[in-house]
Amino acid sequence: MQNKSIFFLVFLFSIVGIFMACEQKEKPLPIFGQRTVVNNDTIYHKIAPFQFLNQDSVLVTNATVDGKIYVADFFFTSCRTICPIMKTQMLRVYDTLKNDADILILSHTIDPEYDTVGRLKDFAQRLGVSSARWHFLTGAKDSIYKLAQTSYFATAMEDKTEPDGFIHSGAFLLLDKQQRIRGKYDGTKEDEVNKLIADIERLKKEYEKK
Repeated sequence: MQNKSIFFLVFLFSIVGIFMACEQKEKPLPIFGQRTVVNNDTIYHKIAPFQFLNQDSVLVTNATVDGKIYVADFFFTSCRTICPIMKTQMLRVYDTLKNDADILILSHTIDPEYDTVGRLKDFAQRLGVSSARWHFLTGAKDSIYKLAQTSYFATAMEDKTEPDGFIHSGAFLLLDKQQRIRGKYDGTKEDEVNKLIADIERLKKEYEKK
């Protein structure tokens, strides 16, 4: 009888442990940035208004990603350091989610003087990606830098002491349907990008529950 009781307790604790682990996995992703409370409502940091041209000369704005989950990064096509690694990793994200109409990718060039619409179009074609899912964006340099630094909390600037003349972070940013940052990942590391792909699925489930 005593052995049966011990077995039952072990079984019960195992079930509770599994249940608690599942509950922990279902925790919502964090929301990055400052927040304020107005009339008992929490106002979260969101991406500021923007408008850039993509590789098809189509205007891309906040409205383009409204109601979409998306991933953002900053790069330039002539980069010889981390960008090739980042694009290889982002291509993994694209290939995993390219058939999901609710997921987009926004890659902003930080060298718009060189990265014209035509060059971005060629770059996208060489990657073999669709502009319906992956937008390569160019526009006013100051606007791109400001958006990177103040909205996405990402490094993007000119630096003539660098080999290619620019500094930028290798971060991939995960944004929810309200354009709030829900995750930041090192786009040069496979394990970090694996986590991004998993977190996109977690974020999708958050909306399925609502």
